Amino acid sequence: MPKIRHTPAAPTHTLALAAGERIEAHRHDNHQIVYAGSGVLAVTTDAGTWFAPGTRAIWVPAGTVHAHRAYGHLDLHTLGLPVGDNPLRLDAPTVLAVSPLLRELILAYTRDPTDPSPARRRMRAVLLDQLRASPHEPVQLPTPTDPRLAAVCALLHTDPADPSTLAGFGARTHTGERTLSRLFRSEFGMTFPQWRTQLRLYHALKMLADDLPVTAVAHRCGWASTSAFIDVFRRAYGYTPGTHNRRGQRPPAGPTGARPTGA
Repeated sequence: MPKIRHTPAAPTHTLALAAGERIEAHRHDNHQIVYAGSGVLAVTTDAGTWFAPGTRAIWVPAGTVHAHRAYGHLDLHTLGLPVGDNPLRLDAPTVLAVSPLLRELILAYTRDPTDPSPARRRMRAVLLDQLRASPHEPVQLPTPTDPRLAAVCALLHTDPADPSTLAGFGARTHTGERTLSRLFRSEFGMTFPQWRTQLRLYHALKMLADDLPVTAVAHRCGWASTSAFIDVFRRAYGYTPGTHNRRGQRPPAGPTGARPTGA
């Protein structure tokens, strides 16, 4: 197994990652908020993958072994918090809604982490207040542990547009439909249609980050029509897929020009 890097203090800074760039598995002794100012961020742990466009941030609790992956050009903003400072009272990775105000606070606070001014301390206090008020979003693809469930998940990751019913996937993986239905609920806490929608949205975000046209994304991810895809996407993320890559400008990289070794 690859060695897991340990960076005790979760950094507060900004990193620019190219499309497809990764930050390998690591952990911090502090909590961390990670946010994509542009592009799409995926954070993966043993428990699953959390994904976030510019209207979402991801809470990573202290001690959690996690890795990052960039889809599209990613401006990654990370905010470290002492282990005793947990404004969200969360002990598992969680996706948070990011309001326009919270977005601007995160961008401003992470841009110059060496600034010791009283104004920055006040900014931090407001930022924490906004985090406390942020709704939690169920945007996660859990990692299956049961091999029967894993087989079905692998088929849909390979082809998100596969229209097969759960009974059809059961026949292909030699597992009963009822058994699979029970596994989706017991392992993931959601039904098969709910999980498939999450998976399709995840793949849609990745494709949009690669500048694929909305119509092509809708087709490749299995929606019956482009309008149906637009409706589901807007309800999930608060904006239309056609505006995805226009949301937010790329802020300048942090003053140190740091590379992704301590995210």
